[in-house]
Amino acid sequence: MTKRLFRHAARTAAYIREYLFPADCPICGGELLDSAEAWYGLCRPCSNALVISDELRCTSCGRPLISEQGQCLQCRNEEPHIFDGAFSIFPYTGKYRKLLSAYKFGKKLPLGNFLAEQLMEALEKLPPTASERVLVPVPPRPGKIRKAGWDQVAYLGSRLRTLGQPVYPCLKRLPSKSQKELDKADRKTNLKGKILCTKPAPNTVILFDDVITTGATLDACTTALKENGAEKVYGVCLFYD
Repeated sequence: MTKRLFRHAARTAAYIREYLFPADCPICGGELLDSAEAWYGLCRPCSNALVISDELRCTSCGRPLISEQGQCLQCRNEEPHIFDGAFSIFPYTGKYRKLLSAYKFGKKLPLGNFLAEQLMEALEKLPPTASERVLVPVPPRPGKIRKAGWDQVAYLGSRLRTLGQPVYPCLKRLPSKSQKELDKADRKTNLKGKILCTKPAPNTVILFDDVITTGATLDACTTALKENGAEKVYGVCLFYD
C-alpha cells in the first residue's frame, strides 16, 4: 500500500513538473498529456511502440538473430566472451537512438523510469531466478561524472532499486580511453586490467549497461567479478550497436 501511494505521488509530481516545465516527447515532439506520460517522459503512442521483440536471440551477446542459429555471426567469428550470456534490448538506430540521446546527453531523467522497466522485463530473459540475481552497474570512466554531471547507468540503478531490484555497485574503472573512440581490436585490450572489483562479488551477477558494441566492456567487468568470487556473470544492455 505504501509503495502504491509513493508511486502515485511520484507520478503526480512528474505531471506537475511537466505542466510547469513542459519537455515534450523526445521521439515525436508531442505533448505529454497525463501523469503516466510525464512519469516516463514519453507520449503513450511512442512508449507503446518501444517493445522488446520476441525474435530468437544470440545465446552469447543477446542480439536478435537474422538467419543464424544459436550464435550471431559476430560471436561465432570472435573469441568466446567471458560473460556467460547476455540480453540486448533495442537496436541503436532511429527512434531508439533518439531515446538514448535524450536520456544520456539531454539528461531527460523521466526516461530513466521507462528504461528501468525495460531492464526489469529483460531480466526475465536471462537464466538466473529472481531470488539469485544481483545487479551490478558497469562503472563509468574516471572523471566522467565531473565532466557530464552525472552517470546515466548509476541513475538507472537508482530507478531499479525503487522497483525492488537489488543493485550492488562493486566495480571501479581505472583511467583508460573511451571505448566508443576505439576500433574493435583496441576495444578488446583497452580495459584489460582496468576494471577492479572493490567488494566481494555475489555468486550470480547481472551486469547492466546502456550500449553493447563488441562486448569488451562486459568481458572486462566479468573478469574482475570472477576473480573476486562470482561464478556466473550475465549482462543486460539497453541498446546494441
